[in-house]
Amino acid sequence: MDFKKIIQFLSDLNKNNNKDWFQSNKASYQYAKDEFEQFIDILIPLLKEVDEDIDVESSKECIFRIFRDVRFSKNKSPYKTNFGALIAKGGRKSKHAGYYLHIEPNKSFIGGGIYMPPSEILIAIRTHIYENIKDFNAIIHKKSFKKYFPEIYGEKLITAPKGFPKDFKYIELLKHKHYAVTYDVKDSFWLSPDLFEKIIYVFHEQYKFNHFLNQAIK
Repeated sequence: MDFKKIIQFLSDLNKNNNKDWFQSNKASYQYAKDEFEQFIDILIPLLKEVDEDIDVESSKECIFRIFRDVRFSKNKSPYKTNFGALIAKGGRKSKHAGYYLHIEPNKSFIGGGIYMPPSEILIAIRTHIYENIKDFNAIIHKKSFKKYFPEIYGEKLITAPKGFPKDFKYIELLKHKHYAVTYDVKDSFWLSPDLFEKIIYVFHEQYKFNHFLNQAIK
């Protein structure tokens, strides 16, 4: 995979986030996009060996569009400055916990879980954690897991979520609005000769976290 060209295109796009530049550099975009798709196509079967619940067959089921929806955003830049893909049961639109890859110059990361779950799934996850707190703590406090994912990503409620006792010893774990984890990587990570082995190793450490979350989702 030509990750140098991918990173270079995204870096140039960040400096020229407008339709005229994008149209003039459409060939560079298509090349970078094709390289990213090839990368995800190779990764999918490798990840299925870690998580047998993954049912996607193609990168096209996993990769997010580069075109931004600016209708309700103050940021009117027409394009994302990253390539992202979610490999999960059901693909990028899945309600299940999955494995996410994000390539963006100086802001890349891998990880996953569940980001912005709808209320019914969020309640189900919190309930599952509350009823199986020992198992959840064992997963998130495992030394090899914390090496890559020291904390759960994103915003939290200020007070205890409705329906759960405020005096629950681990109430902080129920306040999360997302149950996602991220492992930041440098641009040079994508140039590693053993890139796939490194990614699979990290996702192997993440597997039990995802599996626990998916047990809560029907």
